[in-house]
This record gives sequence, C-alpha cells and structure tokens, in this order.
Amino acid sequence: MLGIREIRKSFPSPDDPLTKRLVLDGISFSVAAGELVCLIGPSGCGKSTLLRLIAGLDLADSGELLIGSQPISEPGAERGLVFQDPNLFPWLTVRRNIEAGLVARRVLREKRNEVDQFMRLVGLEAFGGAYPHHLSGGMAQRVALARALINHPKVLLLDEPLGALDAFTRMRMQDEVLRLWENRRTTMLLVTHDIDEAIYMSDRIMIMTQRPGRIDRIITDALPRPRDRSSSDFLRLRSDILELLHFAGDRTDANGG
Repeated sequence: MLGIREIRKSFPSPDDPLTKRLVLDGISFSVAAGELVCLIGPSGCGKSTLLRLIAGLDLADSGELLIGSQPISEPGAERGLVFQDPNLFPWLTVRRNIEAGLVARRVLREKRNEVDQFMRLVGLEAFGGAYPHHLSGGMAQRVALARALINHPKVLLLDEPLGALDAFTRMRMQDEVLRLWENRRTTMLLVTHDIDEAIYMSDRIMIMTQRPGRIDRIITDALPRPRDRSSSDFLRLRSDILELLHFAGDRTDANGG
C-alpha cells in the first residue's frame, strides 16, 4: 500500500529566488496493493513533482510518504519510475539496458536468469542484441518498463510514459501495460493528460486542481475489463470528467490536453 499524507511542496519563484511558489498543497490519498490509479489534472499542477517525491528523488516540505508502514526518504528498488522518454543508454543493447538496474544493485550474477524472463514478458526476446536507435518508440518504452519491473518494485510510478507515442502505438502500449499489470499485479500510479487513457486503464481516477495542486475529486472506474472505448458508459464517464475539469466545449481538445 502507498500512503500520501498532507504533502506540501514549494519551489523558488523563477522571478524571485527568495520567494517560494507552492506547487502541492496538502495532498493526501492512498493506493491499495495491486491497484492501478491514474492522476490527471491541468499542466503545472504538480503531478510529476508528486511522482518524484514518491520515487525519493526530491523531498517534500512537509507531510508523510509511506510504503506500507515504511517512510520514503530516498530512492529505493521497491519503487520503479518510468518517464515519458525511455531514457535508455544508447551505447548499451536492449539486454544490457534491462540489466542496468541489476548491475547498479550488484545482483546481476544471481538475477541474470530473470533477464530472459522479462524480455519475454515485454515481447523483446528477439531484440536482446539491438541498440536503442534500432527500436521504435513503443519498443523502447517496453525496454524501459522491463528495466523497471526486473527490480520487482512494490510500486511502479509512470510519468506520461506513452505521451510521446502516436495514437495507434499508444493504444497498443496501453494494452501492453495492462497485460503486465494483470500478470504481476504491481501497484501502479500513472500520471496522464489523456482522459481516455485514464478511463481505459485505471481502477480509480484522481483529479487534481490548478497549482497549487490538491486532490479535487476521486472517481472509481468500475467499467468492466476489457473496456470498450466506444461504449455509452465509457463516453458518459469521459463527459463527466471533462465537465469536472472545466474543459468542456471549445476550451480544450478532445483528449483534455
């Protein structure tokens, strides 16, 4: 279980470094073990900042972050983070990129047999010797997912991991992430700007306010899986969320971006 309790975070103001700009204001929620939760909200509301805090890459001004009963104070292998850019090492093969976390933790020798397993899990067993520049965007993102999952994280944090992909590849990768989630039941927290993606993938959807970010609404997504993007229930939920975000009509595009 992931627990976020009254998290506040501020940064120096760009025009006056002595002045603090509040980014997150009293964020509180929990994610149950094995749950897939999506976080959506306006650009700049602090979604990515919150993921970095949970990953241990930054420190909150106040509040508490917990995995189970253990406080989060630094990066750890029990939390995996996948960015929008796969951030692969261009000089390493697919296999070596996936092994990178094991090398850093000095456990490659005893875990080497798992590399093939995870390459099969993401459908890349035939590309172990390929380099990142040989891969499509979707394949590169699958390498990033395998690299995160091979550490057996208790929580997988996904920061717009499919945002740079074309629409067709993005939908295929949504199914890929869901397949991995259903296979392993890793607790996942996904940041996305795409309302359709949130509805298609999540157990719950958390809507954030404009900066400073707060949790404005939590919606349980009870649509049966696999989900039909054209069903009346799907479209009704989409319309409700657009209205909640005040993005209806010509004030935004159809994806709520």
